[in-house]
Amino acid sequence: MEEPVAKPEMSVMIPSQIPVKLVAKVLPGEPQNMGDLMTRILLLGLDPDTVDYSDPALPPGMTAEKVRAGIAVALKQFTNRGWESDVGFIRPDETAGPTVERQLRSTNYDCVVIGGGVRLPPRNLALLEVVINAVCKTSPGTAIAFNTRPDDSADAAARWVAAENRS
Repeated sequence: MEEPVAKPEMSVMIPSQIPVKLVAKVLPGEPQNMGDLMTRILLLGLDPDTVDYSDPALPPGMTAEKVRAGIAVALKQFTNRGWESDVGFIRPDETAGPTVERQLRSTNYDCVVIGGGVRLPPRNLALLEVVINAVCKTSPGTAIAFNTRPDDSADAAARWVAAENRS
């Protein structure tokens, strides 16, 4: 039996936790990322410690711990698909736009997945506008996807990564 081939490593710092390093192992012959360049995804969301989980627009029972666990699942799913990924946390204030712009200038992304905490509560409409406009301004042509929960972020990105590969 052939040894698994190590895929690129990806690290993420989750607030109030230690850095997490994920490495996917892909057996030779298994489907891998198409093309010469690795697909890169940015999972963008509110810092879990800044979210008002009592807001009825958010899924019942959601907590910062559940969000962090969902993000860990999403990162593993990205890695398992052969994608590199980063998490970008924003605060629901005037720093959101500049934070998104800084993150997007640091790396070229194929898709930005915007989390439900940014777009679901109606009171975050202006924040959502700031985030989308920051993505369009800083990284025109980058696909934007929306998840329904942190742990379905890979499926959200896959809708747009697949569309880009068909173009």
